[in-house]
Amino acid sequence: MSGGAGNATASDIDALLPQTQCARCGHGGCRPYAEAIFAGAAGINRCPPGGAATIDALARLTGLPAVPLDPACGVEGPELVAVIDEAACIGCARCLPPCPVDAIVGAPRRMHTVLNALCTGCELCVAPCPVDCIRMVPRASLAPPVPRAPTAHENRRRYETREARLQRRAAQRQALLEARKRAATLL
Repeated sequence: MSGGAGNATASDIDALLPQTQCARCGHGGCRPYAEAIFAGAAGINRCPPGGAATIDALARLTGLPAVPLDPACGVEGPELVAVIDEAACIGCARCLPPCPVDAIVGAPRRMHTVLNALCTGCELCVAPCPVDCIRMVPRASLAPPVPRAPTAHENRRRYETREARLQRRAAQRQALLEARKRAATLL
């Protein structure tokens, strides 16, 4: 037990968050935000994707008062998905790394597309696009059949899988660099 979280753990708090990993709360994702709430370093009202329902659930869990969404974090709205204007996409691949759940597919110098059934609506892909070909639209406005939004559990699983893959790649790169340095000293 810590901070302003009552008897709740950081994992209890994290379980109530939508797992969009959007960072609009000012933290690097849902788990860091949950840890900040647990430590008493962040309010329970900083999650626009979760909105009032998440604030109410966090208030019940932590015993903290439910307060309106902090407008500095954004506004509550409909579930969004990214849509890429495929004719305008130059294939720069700058949208791929920021996507926390690998919902964008494509290859360098090739057109990219969003897998709408996986998109969390985090908006992290929009800013890196140099040609502004990505826009956020309400999920409900997609052509039928509209894919259901991924659940928080699905979002968390995809995010954790992606993070594990990135850590493995970084470790492999580091091992390769160290091996090359050792080989260079033997010459």
